[in-house]
Amino acid sequence: MQPGEARVKVERIGKEGEPIVIIDNFTGQVERLRAMGEAARYYPAGVDYPGIRAPADPSYLDIRRDLMMQVMGEVFGLRRSIQCEIAAFSVVTSAPDNLSPRQRIPHHDHSDPGRVAIMHYLDGPESGGTAFYRHVRTGFEAITPDRESVYAAALEDDEREFGPPPQGYPRASERFEQIACIEAQPDRLALYRGRQLHSGVIPDPAALSDDPGQGRLTVNMFLYGS
Repeated sequence: MQPGEARVKVERIGKEGEPIVIIDNFTGQVERLRAMGEAARYYPAGVDYPGIRAPADPSYLDIRRDLMMQVMGEVFGLRRSIQCEIAAFSVVTSAPDNLSPRQRIPHHDHSDPGRVAIMHYLDGPESGGTAFYRHVRTGFEAITPDRESVYAAALEDDEREFGPPPQGYPRASERFEQIACIEAQPDRLALYRGRQLHSGVIPDPAALSDDPGQGRLTVNMFLYGS
């Protein structure tokens, strides 16, 4: 089944102008993807992601292959040897009180400019979207290789001044200023460089569930290339 017309929006956010791309009506098959996610076998995601994950098949991106290649080339400068590093159904499950200190602040996935994160939302706004941040002490909105040591030292300075990050999912604070937010919509695909400081938005932690049919179900991928 071929999807209908996609709606594409490109924005450059914050003072550093990092791009985010939003593609609505990406597959036209959101119920099929949800069914696949509900049938998948999940495992604990590890120390960074506050929930569970299951392998996903990234080949459905080929539904919009020409559009994806255009976006990857024109927006992110990746025009050859584009590969998928990770593709997973993801469900946020952790209660706010169970988050580790590193899960309570915005994060970046990788400092390499050739790493592009994909978030495919399968639920509506009630599930929460993705927020982007500026680190107040340094002014950094993206963590590049030359900033990693400076940023790590600044986080230690934050803890000395403010104490450990407060319990709960990341939000604007004296440490981080929110500079943009993508609202979740069914079949909305968002792309951004993994070096950007970001975090999932969890509007109602009490509604989190480890049942992918009831919880916050998304597909997460990382593409890389040159």
